[in-house]
Amino acid sequence: MSNRRKFIKATTLGAIGASTLVGFKSVEKTDASATILNKGNQTKPLIISTWNHGLPANEETWKNLKNGISTIDAIEAGMRIPEADPKIRSVGYGGFPDREGKVTLDACIMDHNSDCGAVSFLQGIKHPISVAKRVMQNTPHVMLSGQGALQFALSEGFKEENLLTEEAKKDWEKWLEESKYKPVINMENHDTISMLVLDKDGNISGGCTTSGAAWKMHGRVGDSPIIGAGLFLDNEVGAAAATGLGEAVIRTAGSAMVVELMRQGKSPYEACKEIVERIYNKHKNHKDMEYLQVGFIAINKNGEHAGYSLRSGFNYAICDEENGNRMEDAKFKMSWE
Repeated sequence: MSNRRKFIKATTLGAIGASTLVGFKSVEKTDASATILNKGNQTKPLIISTWNHGLPANEETWKNLKNGISTIDAIEAGMRIPEADPKIRSVGYGGFPDREGKVTLDACIMDHNSDCGAVSFLQGIKHPISVAKRVMQNTPHVMLSGQGALQFALSEGFKEENLLTEEAKKDWEKWLEESKYKPVINMENHDTISMLVLDKDGNISGGCTTSGAAWKMHGRVGDSPIIGAGLFLDNEVGAAAATGLGEAVIRTAGSAMVVELMRQGKSPYEACKEIVERIYNKHKNHKDMEYLQVGFIAINKNGEHAGYSLRSGFNYAICDEENGNRMEDAKFKMSWE
């Protein structure tokens, strides 16, 4: 057993099983060109989200879209599913805490008009994506953080509650025995859920939500709530979202750069791949390189969509009318082994 797997086993970062969904289809790609899905496809709506907890999120978002709910409200409804699931250890309720045993949450949301809202370092509120939406709709700001975000949430009628489950508490107490911090992000240790939606009118919106890196320093904020890092879109071009080590994504304004490459004419696959390689080149001699994993999903106005990651293990969920809700394994630059 490799040191990586020993570490994952020791910290109980087990694989998260996805629920079986009607319309689920397993798809396997064997070459890079095949990862560029539905080239030129005008089918709408289309949903793409990170990791296998994207499957139930996609399903809920799709149901709301088909019922005529606005795209932003549909994204919120979909992302509330993993936020409320205590079995998903990297998002919302049940998420792994920081090194002080506090569950702190980050989220953002952005619509086709480039209106956006975000919360960071939010504690005690189960659905940060909903608070982020209220920041977008009911304040003149883009981001609220910490105690201010909590005060705002309470003023908007959200209920404060304990988000640290008994299972997460036990894992934290076990971690305290050695107190080693290595944010390994892969199929065994899932991370942020990010979602991009091309709606029936051809408009693009997106969102991200996470409980961040397990055992992080108290007060740490990753890329997920930062517009331009964890999520970015330009409705004339396309959208991108990130998963993985937030510090590396922030350093390179990752999602914004993917969108800018698509503006220059690159496909979503080409754009994701180029930014992952840029992150690799900037970090190959960095102290974080031992456990560095980043991945991007992207979609353009033509319905092309793709994902690419630095290391193996990243997958994403796709939902459309023709093929239903299914998983894709992302192509990658290098293997963990």
